Amino acid sequence: MQLLKQFFSDPVIFFSFTGLAIVIGICVFYAIYFISKISESS
Repeated sequence: MQLLKQFFSDPVIFFSFTGLAIVIGICVFYAIYFISKISESS
């Protein structure tokens, strides 16, 4: 519980993990997008 409290109280940790989550989400989206387009073209 202390770790979660520190996560939301420290802006450096919060914004770095939020940015990392956004980048990973974009990577997953484009991976699924390109895999679906490749399977449709075959």
